[in-house]
Amino acid sequence: MSWRINFLILVVLSWACQKEKQVVIPNHNEGNLIEAAELKAIINQPNIKLLDFRKKDEYDKGHITKALNIWRTDIEDSSYPYRGMMASKSQIQAVFGQLGINSNDTIIVYDDNGMCEAARLWWVLQNYDFKNVRILNGGISAWALNNGSLTTQKVKFKPSTFELSDNASMVYHISKAELEQALKSDVTVIDTRTLDEYTGKTHKNGATKSGRIPESLHIDWAESINYDGDQRFKTIEEIKKKYRKLNIKKTDLIVLYCHTGVRSAHSTFVLTQILGHQNVKNYDGSWVEWSYFNNLPFENDQVSLIKK
Repeated sequence: MSWRINFLILVVLSWACQKEKQVVIPNHNEGNLIEAAELKAIINQPNIKLLDFRKKDEYDKGHITKALNIWRTDIEDSSYPYRGMMASKSQIQAVFGQLGINSNDTIIVYDDNGMCEAARLWWVLQNYDFKNVRILNGGISAWALNNGSLTTQKVKFKPSTFELSDNASMVYHISKAELEQALKSDVTVIDTRTLDEYTGKTHKNGATKSGRIPESLHIDWAESINYDGDQRFKTIEEIKKKYRKLNIKKTDLIVLYCHTGVRSAHSTFVLTQILGHQNVKNYDGSWVEWSYFNNLPFENDQVSLIKK
């Protein structure tokens, strides 16, 4: 009997040690997020394409093995008089084809900015109906915390053919003209910038004036992540608590914006993929575009008027 008792003790102790090592993963939509440990298990599969969404100098200092580099300018349409607009279908196809990405690949994207940059790419691809894209929860910091190795070696690849849907749904996209129409009906507009930007105290480069779209609610995009910690998403309950103060329903038409549609793309991910809201649009031009047109209404804490 003694050997059986000893065996049971060893099993219990082993189980207890494993429990201590387990990391509690927030209950998110697993289809669109991937954890560092999960990435480690599949990183060498041929159909996995890893994108490092940081500036080239940061990428060159060290990146995850096999990661290709991409930055905002690669997925922006530079034909506008202001920056940040979403690239055309043909531009996205050309960029991804040059990187050797195929249409049936799974794209995993990470950054070093709380998944803000990664979410912008996720948002662009969703609008063009490319669904096979995942965001690394916590980005490169989560990879490092999981003892993931980095390299400075360049990735070798052969150009490929990357094709998007012929009839893009633009599922999470709203244009300036569409937003102007929506403002005449029942819509909730949410500003995801900092409080200083929202009130007009801060005037960021690229906008022609400070302020906000009239009657916008406010929530800083970074409230959904552990911004000063591991930069991973907070738990669903924590995120729900943050958004509860806005008193929005899952069926409401919600339009998000920020400075150039990057931070609000992150909030689009949060509302649709984590909180389950059904009718969410990210205003592509955001404040940079809205402020460019003097006939559009705006407000800040000092002035509320329409310039003509």
